[in-house]
Amino acid sequence: MTGPLVLIEPYANRQGGHHQHALTALAGARPGSLVIATPGIASESVRALHEADARLVTAPAGAVATALGAVSRLAAGLSTAGQRVFGSRRWPRRLRRVPHQITLIARCLAEASALRSARRLESGADAVVILTASEALHGASALLGGQPHLRFVHEAVTTEDAVVRLLGRLARRGEQQVIAVYPTQAVGDQFAAAFADLPAVVGAFAVDDGRRLSDAEREGGRAAFDIPASEAVVCMVGGWWPYKDIAVVDAALDRLKEPLHLVVTGSPLDEAVLERWRSLPGLRVHTVPGPVSETVLRLVYAAADAALVSRCPGTGKESGLVMDAARLGVPLVVSEHDGALTTRLDGQSWALTFPAGDPNALADALHTVIRQPPDYPGLEAPGLLGMRSASEQADFLTHTFAPLRTKES
Repeated sequence: MTGPLVLIEPYANRQGGHHQHALTALAGARPGSLVIATPGIASESVRALHEADARLVTAPAGAVATALGAVSRLAAGLSTAGQRVFGSRRWPRRLRRVPHQITLIARCLAEASALRSARRLESGADAVVILTASEALHGASALLGGQPHLRFVHEAVTTEDAVVRLLGRLARRGEQQVIAVYPTQAVGDQFAAAFADLPAVVGAFAVDDGRRLSDAEREGGRAAFDIPASEAVVCMVGGWWPYKDIAVVDAALDRLKEPLHLVVTGSPLDEAVLERWRSLPGLRVHTVPGPVSETVLRLVYAAADAALVSRCPGTGKESGLVMDAARLGVPLVVSEHDGALTTRLDGQSWALTFPAGDPNALADALHTVIRQPPDYPGLEAPGLLGMRSASEQADFLTHTFAPLRTKES
């Protein structure tokens, strides 16, 4: 299996992170793949895709795709305006939810536009994949797009209301033209209740490109932040979203009794919290405004003795930060928010876990890093977490897509 893939990434314009890395790694594994990124694409990804001999499309192809894209942008604009108008809590909850329902429709139309372009531009792909798909209207995307496809559904951000549920029921037959790929079983279980008839498989989204951090990069990371080799460093990567338990980190840092460097990057961040951390004795905070490129991310990870991941209990979606640490060779300090992940990490010398929501336990784990940094993850670490190499992931997607190809023909 060496044929091209069609890779659709609606968030390709966002710099750095989990999604960009998977996109470029998969394109590199299958030269000649078609990459559709109609909102635009980050410059760093453009360079990587050119090196991979990928064909990049940043505008809809054909009249139908163009029309769907235009309506999608109109709906997205209405949603943005509605969030400004109805964002205040003085409005009834049902009105505050309306803009988010329009967002689901806009995302469906954008996916359909990309799928129409894929059908027009590439008829012989081994698989057609939406790498970051909407959590709703799966069948409608397939029917409007006229293209069977796989869709990675990472999490449920917005719950469907009556109108969107009705649209979904009207397009229910289109669900047999798609296969959802859930990155964790927890996400799959969450969606099974709402989309019981949607064909689905479970498979990690993150891809191991084999580019572990080198000793030279680790030295360069320390130098970039002016941190002596003998001093302990922990990094926190990514925006501070509601599922990240920043309050526990805040309380744990206040309990530290030994010096520590903390490198923080991402967007959004809470500047008031960062300012409080800067005032703590013995804690030196280094901030890198985000979002940042893959090159800068590697620099941040390279400087660290461990990456800190703190999430609220019950968060079961795939952690790009955990996967990054495993593929790059960075030890982890991670909350026990996800039972399946905790089980995989049990007994690993490179992973220190602490009960989710327990600042005392986190402070103890940070003291352990300060006194004796954990081992680097071995080459087996990505596989332990269910991560495939880029070529293995491409083969997995090809095998998963095969029934849809047979059904269409």
